[in-house]
Amino acid sequence: MKRQAKNMVIDTNVLIHSPSSIFSFDDNNVIIPEVVIEELDNFKSESSLRGKSSRDAIKILEQLRQEGKLIDGIELEQGGLVKIEVNHTGEELPVNWDKTKPDNRILQTCIALTTENDNTVLVTKDVSLRVKADVVGVKAEDYRNDKSPNVDSQYKGRIEGHVVREVVDNLFETKKVKFSDINIYDKQGDEINELVENQYVTLKSPAGSALCIYKNGYVSHIHYSNCYPSGIRPRNAGQQFVIDALMRDVNESALVIIKGPAGTAKTLLSLATGLEKTKFNNTNEFKNILITRPNVLSEEIGFLPGSESEKTAPLFRPIYDNLSVILGNQDVEFESMKEKDIDIFEDLIKTESIGYIRGRSIYHQWLIVDEAQNLTPAIAKAIVTRAGKGTKVILAGDPEQVDHPYLNSMTNGLSYVSERMKGDSLTYQVTFEQSECERSKLSERASKRL
Repeated sequence: MKRQAKNMVIDTNVLIHSPSSIFSFDDNNVIIPEVVIEELDNFKSESSLRGKSSRDAIKILEQLRQEGKLIDGIELEQGGLVKIEVNHTGEELPVNWDKTKPDNRILQTCIALTTENDNTVLVTKDVSLRVKADVVGVKAEDYRNDKSPNVDSQYKGRIEGHVVREVVDNLFETKKVKFSDINIYDKQGDEINELVENQYVTLKSPAGSALCIYKNGYVSHIHYSNCYPSGIRPRNAGQQFVIDALMRDVNESALVIIKGPAGTAKTLLSLATGLEKTKFNNTNEFKNILITRPNVLSEEIGFLPGSESEKTAPLFRPIYDNLSVILGNQDVEFESMKEKDIDIFEDLIKTESIGYIRGRSIYHQWLIVDEAQNLTPAIAKAIVTRAGKGTKVILAGDPEQVDHPYLNSMTNGLSYVSERMKGDSLTYQVTFEQSECERSKLSERASKRL
């Protein structure tokens, strides 16, 4: 007996999160309430990321429309169909719920479809709407197609291994050893039979430890073990791994993903190494440093007065704080420090809103994406794929500190890129441990307790 296809009712925020999500539900039916089309139409003229995603979703529907009538349903290649649903405005809701509200119109559609097909599911990124769906007896779930594992299970880019003394001694003599020729054990005493390309390894033995990396079947010492970019000295193994990943040539290391809690120097090291590669080391490897970070309070910055740089300046105060540390200007106020080092800011360091990055091809730049956990997977992908020849992309952030209303530790762009680029030969990853917080004792304890 052939199973009955599910009706997957798609909320507007899912199409904005991923316009191509229409094709992500296997052979099930994709139902789009007419109010969703109305919302996309309202958003399409915005210059924001929401506007772009709305336009992309509408273009996909227009392409499908060439094959038939969306109101009747159009068959998809993978099976099932996509259909715009315009009926069911009279379904009962709790008496105080406004039936003109888009969320409640979507629920009315779900209620009606549930009576026809019990396998009807509302797919929405909105937690509140999922709660309301439960109230009226509608099945609801998050969009899971680009969901990553929970934080503890996500790829960390590093591992700790225990070996006999001879392995470490041999490493110091030969600089590298073949992984298949040594035995490495985890903390529980189980043998580690496999490593990931470009994975960092802390090898521990009774005689001492060695900071290593796994590449092409060999475990070797990290190359930049005694490197102090812009005079910044690493204080722990995690910081040494990050410096090694950042200092490597762009043809070898084009994407660096740095995850970890506040105070682990993710942004500081990214900026310091960028300055080392540009201002303090005249190799002409990069034209300048381009820094961007998502504004989760408002995608639009147009209501703020001033030029683009003046509008985005409040977003980049943390960057100036880190620059003051690098330049030894900790006691200088923000504005006076900017005036003092105006040549660096104007000629070398560029700051841009995420919205201005899309649509560009970026060549020979040191691109830092700060607070990358607040990117959607679609936007994170767009940024990484915009990297032209000679550009190094650094994604830095803490997956456990997501501020975006429709993202969490498993659905954000930082985690998404991290999991899907795992093992790529041009990608290096480091996740800081909680104990590697260097901001202050208070910061470390607050990160653990709060």
